Amino acid sequence: MSKTAASVWGNCLSFIQDNISEQAFHTWFEPTKATKLDGNILTVQVPSKFFYEWLEEHYIKLLKASLQKELGKDAKLIYSIVMEKKITNKDPYTVNIPSSNKEKVLKQELDAPLSSNKIKSPFAIPGIQKLKIDSQLNINYSFNSFIEGETNRLASSAGKAIAKRPGGTSFNPLFIYGGVGLGKTHLAHAIGLEVKEKHPEKTVLYVSMEKFSNQYQSATRSNNRNDFVNFYQMIDVLIIDDVQFLSGKKGTQDVFFHIFNDLHQRGNQLVLTSDKAPVDIQDVDQRLISRFKWGLSADLQIPEYELRLEILKSKLEKGGIELDPEVTTYIAKNIKTNIREIEGALNSLVARSVLNRKEITVDLAEKVLSDLIKNQRKEISIDYIQNVVCDYFKIPIEKVQSKTRKRDIVQARQLAMYFSKQYTNASLQSIGTQIGKRDHATVLHACKTVKNLAETDKVFKGYVDDLRRKIGIAE
Repeated sequence: MSKTAASVWGNCLSFIQDNISEQAFHTWFEPTKATKLDGNILTVQVPSKFFYEWLEEHYIKLLKASLQKELGKDAKLIYSIVMEKKITNKDPYTVNIPSSNKEKVLKQELDAPLSSNKIKSPFAIPGIQKLKIDSQLNINYSFNSFIEGETNRLASSAGKAIAKRPGGTSFNPLFIYGGVGLGKTHLAHAIGLEVKEKHPEKTVLYVSMEKFSNQYQSATRSNNRNDFVNFYQMIDVLIIDDVQFLSGKKGTQDVFFHIFNDLHQRGNQLVLTSDKAPVDIQDVDQRLISRFKWGLSADLQIPEYELRLEILKSKLEKGGIELDPEVTTYIAKNIKTNIREIEGALNSLVARSVLNRKEITVDLAEKVLSDLIKNQRKEISIDYIQNVVCDYFKIPIEKVQSKTRKRDIVQARQLAMYFSKQYTNASLQSIGTQIGKRDHATVLHACKTVKNLAETDKVFKGYVDDLRRKIGIAE
């Protein structure tokens, strides 16, 4: 029986459906349709450029596996994309784009010492005279696609300075920290890509701490610990993501300490990211924490309204989507927690609109995003709470962070601690550390004081009620 575009794609869809959730399959694959089969090249129509980008970003491995299963190892996929200036446009046209047509980051060749002929890369790429190293960088995460604002400018500016002179600035290491979805990983990749562009002779490597730890454990089991250390000591720019995963891993901490020291002493650049400030990482040797603070620690905060709006506009432009400015404003004003939530909100809205053939309006946005907006209270950060409290009392945040015992400053500090205890998952120790470097006993005392005053002082209760509303968590 001869194969047709419909039969091949039908078999692919059956394979894909077995490997993803029902909702994901319904949203991203049911709206597709195979239109042409030319040898081992299958053309599949998708409803919009947005769909094409989503499938390429999230399901490329699954698509490749399903197609190779049907058409062999040389199978190719072309997307026929329905291009519409507006979703309600009655005259769409299509363009064809081959899958994965973006340029890849080339592997680097690194001269190994004559005595190192047997060094084994933990990335399973053996070396004889030269080691071929894949930087592990994602070309989509460049500085060109990183939107800069007040809340990330320090980290972004430091990253660009490092890219110009890796190892030649005082930002070594650059320690980037912040909550989930604020752009740490994007910025880390952007620094690596920029270094490779400006300094092609430099060897750049991005690796998560979890992967680094797994490689070390594997090297230890196979008696290749020296190879592991030697490999990492040959990297010019080492980027480690999620260093908080060092917590509790004594062996990994020891080997990373020695690699860190060696690279730093030779003027090689280190870039580290974490979801916590160095001081808040638990169960990590203090000598490592001290080294994390040698260079620059730059925090990524919750994006301000202007930044959220720019991120949305950039996403819309990239996807070829036009939205009523009122809808864009509504999303930017109501999705406040992080960049990932903003992109997720837009994705949900566009997907619902495409599937239901409805124009995106403020009413549709309110309906689709209502649960997401309600659930944001769980994502409110200590920094956000401090900023709201300081703005309310017209007190500089530096005063709250200081040692002063002035009554109005103490009161603001206690309120910040109280709301941080109520609406974040942070420990008392972490709250105290971030609000004026106090201990957990001070935070506990502050919470009791605020509760007692709110029950006995009407003016103070008014402060508590006002702040609860301003933080966006009125009960």
